[in-house]
Amino acid sequence: MDQSNIPILYQDQRILVCLKPPGVASVDQPGGLPGLLRRQLGDRAPCLRTVHRLDQRVGGVMVLARSRQAARILSRQVEEHRFRKMYLAVLCGVPAEEAGALRDLLGYDRRSRRAYTAQVPGPEVREAVLRYRVLARSEPFALAAVRLETGRTHQIRAQFSARGLPLAGDVKYGGAPLGTVGIGLWSWQLSFLHPQTGAPVSFSAPPPAGAPWDRFPPSIRAEAAPDL
Repeated sequence: MDQSNIPILYQDQRILVCLKPPGVASVDQPGGLPGLLRRQLGDRAPCLRTVHRLDQRVGGVMVLARSRQAARILSRQVEEHRFRKMYLAVLCGVPAEEAGALRDLLGYDRRSRRAYTAQVPGPEVREAVLRYRVLARSEPFALAAVRLETGRTHQIRAQFSARGLPLAGDVKYGGAPLGTVGIGLWSWQLSFLHPQTGAPVSFSAPPPAGAPWDRFPPSIRAEAAPDL
């Protein structure tokens, strides 16, 4: 995905919804998504605030706030679990169950920048919950839809890896290398309440055609998100 021409799915005075390219940081730092968008828009939108994050190697749908008030409202929705996030994940392996929920205690080691599962809670260890459904198989991989119920750092990557199902290309968590910037994880759909009108809104986009997504038919990659 071209970092100099980021696809914009929607924008108004309060929000901007775009497709974050894999390899770009979500936060407002040099080379980060807000700065790239400002440059693309000719700096006509100086206020672009990150209200949720995607790992740097993960691409897909993101919403940014275009005012302080919109950022506060959206951030509150994230905290109150009213901000629905759906992902597509390419797993190295096939889960034993077609669908289910994964629950773990998850911590994060800042030195290694790696999440880990733990047996007991602690100051840096919190519950992590996600739900998944297998959409297709292409041995030795499986394509799964994933909905986060909590938003822990590297949550999807760590929880599947802990079960012997690392994401394709995610070498940090045991996945086979792909030779691409991205890994087998894509932000597929976001649903939330518009910060100005309060109306429910939803935005989605299929992953790109390259590896590892090209192992699965486009019709499956682009179908409506299942009920999880």
